[in-house]
Amino acid sequence: MRVVVFVKASPESEAGMMPSTDLLTEMGKYNEQLVAAGVMLAGDGLHPSVRGKRVRFDGKLRTVIDGPFAETKELVSGYWIWQVNSMEDAVEWLKRAPFDGGVEVELRPAFSPDDFGEAYTPELRARDEALDSEMQRRQATL
Repeated sequence: MRVVVFVKASPESEAGMMPSTDLLTEMGKYNEQLVAAGVMLAGDGLHPSVRGKRVRFDGKLRTVIDGPFAETKELVSGYWIWQVNSMEDAVEWLKRAPFDGGVEVELRPAFSPDDFGEAYTPELRARDEALDSEMQRRQATL
């Protein structure tokens, strides 16, 4: 199963404070373990919400809202995408992360094609498989 791991923002991350060399070193070692185990598919830290935008959809109207966004507890400062056998495995991997100081991290399973049932027709599945192949091809050329 694929799991998205959301690292919640803090007042420090929203202020643009960069992590220490020690934390970057420890996080690098942790990411190396995830990659070596075949768990980590992707991951990045995110800039503060002052550099972000939100788009609100209402019928045909699209409203762009500039950051910063007020509720830090609802913001994300980084993410991973992991491939694991179960949510329990994801939790065990996360417990090894070099976080401290009240950092909060959320784990959420990603949908798989089978989760959509009959609505996910063979035609839709073929389209999505073609898109996946194209994305992989493009990433291989970067």
